[in-house]
Amino acid sequence: MTQALRDEALIDAIDALLPQTQCGKCGQPGCRPYAEAIAAGEAINRCPPGGQRTVERLAELTDRPSLPLAEPAQEPLVAWIREDECIGCTKCIQACPVDAILGAAKRMHTVIADECTGCELCVAPCPVDCIDLLPHPAWQAAHSDAERDAYLARRAENGRQRFQARQRRLEREAREKRLERQRRLMRQRQRPSSAGSSRAGAGAAQPRQRQMAVKAAEQALKRVRQQLESAQRRADSEAEATAMAQLPEAERLLAEARKALEEAQRS
Repeated sequence: MTQALRDEALIDAIDALLPQTQCGKCGQPGCRPYAEAIAAGEAINRCPPGGQRTVERLAELTDRPSLPLAEPAQEPLVAWIREDECIGCTKCIQACPVDAILGAAKRMHTVIADECTGCELCVAPCPVDCIDLLPHPAWQAAHSDAERDAYLARRAENGRQRFQARQRRLEREAREKRLERQRRLMRQRQRPSSAGSSRAGAGAAQPRQRQMAVKAAEQALKRVRQQLESAQRRADSEAEATAMAQLPEAERLLAEARKALEEAQRS
C-alpha cells in the first residue's frame, strides 16, 4: 500500500469516529476536514459534540495520549425555528451544512428535525433571533446506552451523507455559474461593434478581448478537469458524472473562443 493510500485509510478511520455534526467547533469546516487535520497532526480533543468518548477513541486509533476536551461536551441538539417570527430571509438555509431547513425567500422556514445535526450554524446569521437550540427529541427518547449509540450512529451516517450531497450540489452550481459567465462573455465578444469612428477602436481591441475569452475558457476547462480527477481519486461516482457532463460544454466553449481569436487576428 502506498503512503497516499495509507494516509487516506487513516483519514477514513478518523472520520468514521467523528459525530458528523459538521459544526466547525473544531476549527475546521466539517468533520472530514477535521479528520484530515488530525491525520496531519492536529489535536484530537477539539470536538465538543463527540465528547470525551470520541477523544479516547481517537487516541487509541492514532496512538496518541488522550487529552481533556478543549471545550465542554455537547449533547445532541436540534434547531427549532419560531415560525411566527421568521421573516423568510433564507440566511439559515444558506448556513445549514446538511440542507436540513426548508423554506423560500419571504416564506416561513422550518427545520427537518430528523435531519438536523444541531450544529448551531443557523443561529448566528438569523437577523431576528428566532432560532432556538433544544435537546434532540430522538436523544431524549433513548433510554439505554444501546439506544443512544444507535441514535448517534444514525445521526453520523445521515450527517455525513447529507453534508457530502450538499458539497456536491454547491460544486455543481459553482461550475454551472462559471460556465454561464463564460457563455455570456462569449456572447458579448461576438456582438458586432458599433458603426462610425468607434468601429476602428473596437476592431483594435477585439484580439485582446478574444485572448481574455480564451484564457477564461481555458481556466473553466481546467477547473472541470480538476473536479473530474478529484472525483475519480475519491471514487465519488456522482461527482464524476457531474464533471463528465460539464466537460463537453467546457471544451466547446474553449474551441469557440479559440476560433473567435483566430478570426479576430486575421481581420
